[in-house]
Amino acid sequence: MKFQDSRRDFLAAGLTLPAAALATHQAPAAPAAAQPASGARTFRTLGKTGLKVTSVGFGCMVTSDESVVAKAVDLGITYFDTARVYSRGNNERMVGSALKGRREKVVLSSKSTARTAAEAKAHLDTSLKELGTDYLDIWYMHFRDDPAAISDELIPVWEEAKKQGKIRHIGVSTHNPNAIADRVLQVGKIEVVLSTYNFAIGAANDSAFERFDQAGIGLVAMKVMAPASRAFGFKSSGEHAKRPGGPLAALKWVLRNKRFATTVPSMTDNEQLEENLRAMSEPFVAQDEKLLAGINESVRPLYCRMCYRCTGQCPKGAAIPDTIRFLSYADFYGQFALGREHFAELPEQARSIRCGECETCSVVCPNGVNVPRRMMRAQELFA
Repeated sequence: MKFQDSRRDFLAAGLTLPAAALATHQAPAAPAAAQPASGARTFRTLGKTGLKVTSVGFGCMVTSDESVVAKAVDLGITYFDTARVYSRGNNERMVGSALKGRREKVVLSSKSTARTAAEAKAHLDTSLKELGTDYLDIWYMHFRDDPAAISDELIPVWEEAKKQGKIRHIGVSTHNPNAIADRVLQVGKIEVVLSTYNFAIGAANDSAFERFDQAGIGLVAMKVMAPASRAFGFKSSGEHAKRPGGPLAALKWVLRNKRFATTVPSMTDNEQLEENLRAMSEPFVAQDEKLLAGINESVRPLYCRMCYRCTGQCPKGAAIPDTIRFLSYADFYGQFALGREHFAELPEQARSIRCGECETCSVVCPNGVNVPRRMMRAQELFA
């Protein structure tokens, strides 16, 4: 049971997949000026924070061109999201440079993966310095898929930062909202949840989102178009050209859910920026639904829906959902380095497993993902 894709093949070809599987601060006011031709801007309120944000925000994670960020501000986008860990710290520096002279026009968030109070405090001070600002509108505890990761040690750090005026609101980012919902509501201090939400995942996490919404917690959607990203198949035999409009349709699908105040689609160039802006003024129609249904089937054996039902199923202890999610950074965003960085942070025992050595796989994905094939691809690429 060998999967032949290699790291060399990936880097040379871009993406090769089987042909059959495709202090007190005032919130920025909504701009009053006439909008550009790309369409009207829609605004929503982020839970009880009172922050007014465009329904399409800007996910800065894979952006390297600061001119795209600056143009997004000029075109009316008001929500920008980065993190201390993005691009090994360089992303915050780029965003800070792009927002110079524009800071008061936007809602700005960053995140910390810190697991200790001392590390969290250091992360915040560094983030503020790199971003060139004296406050964050939202500071997230990043990558909290386990209730224990929202620890009693960390909560006072976020509370103190708010009292000091270094942050305005406390947030948590997660790929598994169902797992942390009880903890978030128990803490009672968390004001914003940033969570995975897209057409491939569907309503799987709606019960958690409803609970957050009823509690007045603002919701922000991430990974909103990963299964339909233009990076997926972009360099593989023209497969991307067979489903034009996928990213736009995916974003419009998310915008139908009014529980989410804003979204953070990735944008690397002005073409993506212009297309994403259209989502605020174009309705989701039957043609979009049909297109997404086709994409959903094409990526069924490839894209992890993050249901986490495979957790603990591997007798060798492979970190299945995390590993396949890291592979998605490479296969669906074209971000090989990012996927490899995350894989390298797994425990050594999980990184050392080679699924190709097993004669059969005992793990069966309820959503149809070919788990052994995806795991072997990740191990070939990243290990």
